[in-house]
Amino acid sequence: MTPADILLANRLADAAGQAIRPFFRASYIHEAKADASPVTEADRTAETAIRRILDAECPRDGIVGEEFGEKTGTSGRRWIIDPIDGTVSFMAGRPIFGTLIALLEDNWPVLGVIDQCINGERWVGAAGYPTTLNGAPVQTRSCRALTDATLATSGPQYFSQHDGDHFMALAAQTAHKKMLFGGDCYNYALLASGHVDIVVEAGLKLHDFAALIPVITGAGGMMSDWSGEPLHGASDGHIIAVGDPARLDDVLEALVCHH
Repeated sequence: MTPADILLANRLADAAGQAIRPFFRASYIHEAKADASPVTEADRTAETAIRRILDAECPRDGIVGEEFGEKTGTSGRRWIIDPIDGTVSFMAGRPIFGTLIALLEDNWPVLGVIDQCINGERWVGAAGYPTTLNGAPVQTRSCRALTDATLATSGPQYFSQHDGDHFMALAAQTAHKKMLFGGDCYNYALLASGHVDIVVEAGLKLHDFAALIPVITGAGGMMSDWSGEPLHGASDGHIIAVGDPARLDDVLEALVCHH
């Protein structure tokens, strides 16, 4: 991963934002995918814009995109794309969705972008660099105890009954009057900037979480699966993010770690 890759990732985010903005709170075509989740013209237009640049400039790199699947590469590098993470928020006119762009080298995320093109906010995390929001470094905040923690998740409907029970066991130990539902990738961006303490989710796919890892670790936070293992290209989608690494063990203990 080089500084040129960071510049390229920014250009990819620019292209996606340009594709998405005309559709926001406007009329567009949308339909349900096989898993009943919605997809819009904006998702597809944005991913197409990103792929066009990657195909031209990094023809040997692999690409995994939410809407158009996988293109295998030969370089050992893969770009992971979620053109609109939080399509439901996008469709409801809530500017808390994001474009996620990640670069994996040997299956490990080394570069991640969370771009909110309506608010004009872009978090960039890259191995060996501090995470930035619109070019200025950001940092997670310390959290003395779970009882002080603001916990966020995209929503109870995304947990199985079993995972939901574990999540609620954790929620009972946090500042539950400050719990946040909704937000998708935006919760992780807010955690990187020191406004949220913990995000816990299940059922995420690689395109949902790959970009988050460099952003959060570069801001001083930590991510793992529900067993405390580091996240990588083959993780099962049970995700924990903490702003204060000292709280990770508390979160794992509260989740009871035997999902």
